[in-house]
Amino acid sequence: MDFGRLMAGPFVPLVSHPHLQTVLGHLWPRPNGEKRFPARDRWYETEPGVRILVREQSPEGEPKGSLLLVHGLESSSEAGYMVSMAYAALRAGYAVHRMNLRGCGESRGACGALYHAGLTADAAYLVRRLRRDQPPWLIGYSLGGNVALKLAGEFGPDGPKLLRGVIAVSAPMDLAACVRAMEAPENRFYDRRFVRKMVKRAGGDGGFNLDGLRSVREFDDRVTAPYFGFRDAWDYYRTQSATRVLDRICVPTLIVSAADDPLVPARIFENPAITSNPRIELRLIPHGGHLGFIARGKPRLWLDAFLLEWIETAGNNRRERFVLT
Repeated sequence: MDFGRLMAGPFVPLVSHPHLQTVLGHLWPRPNGEKRFPARDRWYETEPGVRILVREQSPEGEPKGSLLLVHGLESSSEAGYMVSMAYAALRAGYAVHRMNLRGCGESRGACGALYHAGLTADAAYLVRRLRRDQPPWLIGYSLGGNVALKLAGEFGPDGPKLLRGVIAVSAPMDLAACVRAMEAPENRFYDRRFVRKMVKRAGGDGGFNLDGLRSVREFDDRVTAPYFGFRDAWDYYRTQSATRVLDRICVPTLIVSAADDPLVPARIFENPAITSNPRIELRLIPHGGHLGFIARGKPRLWLDAFLLEWIETAGNNRRERFVLT
């Protein structure tokens, strides 16, 4: 494969408005490589009574590595950003594993448990299974980005034995700050959309008072916190934010976010744990919205090309670790 065709270059947005970028990122048509690279559905019992679904695809020929992809809040393995990244990676020679968080996607109703933004047990289980061949790359999007960063921090010095590296895109690594941003009047559309999906998913598990929930924070206060044993939503956000363990990350790590992301305030990346950890590289892009990054020219799906470019070069010494592009 001519990897040079994927070289991302600086990001030039198709549109600069953050909400339009966010919507375009969600709606833009994505290449689906399942005809060329058939997907296998595989169930893993990560804990007694907990089963999660992973969609697995292999490249043509011997894989030169593997990627484990983790989706965002109330999404699934079929999210557009997961599907297009998988196709790009498969073409580049990587095996891909797209995991569904507990109860998400086609695993809804078969899992027997809920998930939260700091629940790393399932991803840790998969990482340990995959590393039997070779340590995988872990890529998390939005909420999955918090999971990926937190897991890398929890691995600590054992990280290099288990992971090749970590990428977090549009990651709400300070959960409280991001929930506050979502509650801003201009972002209520996202808050209402997420809470509707969360209520629908949790309704099948029974035992929850879901009447009148109007925000993600209210859902977390009434459902997530008591279900997982947190005092309240704020205790959940404080204890499960990846910011608490960034200083312990010992593998090459890339954090990509847009400065105009409506849901992930740019100020959370001023954390000293990022600037003081030589293993972490931050790319704060001026425009891109939340999981948008739809480019004006080619490659249109700039994010996929950029992430693959970084993976290909992550083993080299990188001089510019904190770059505004």
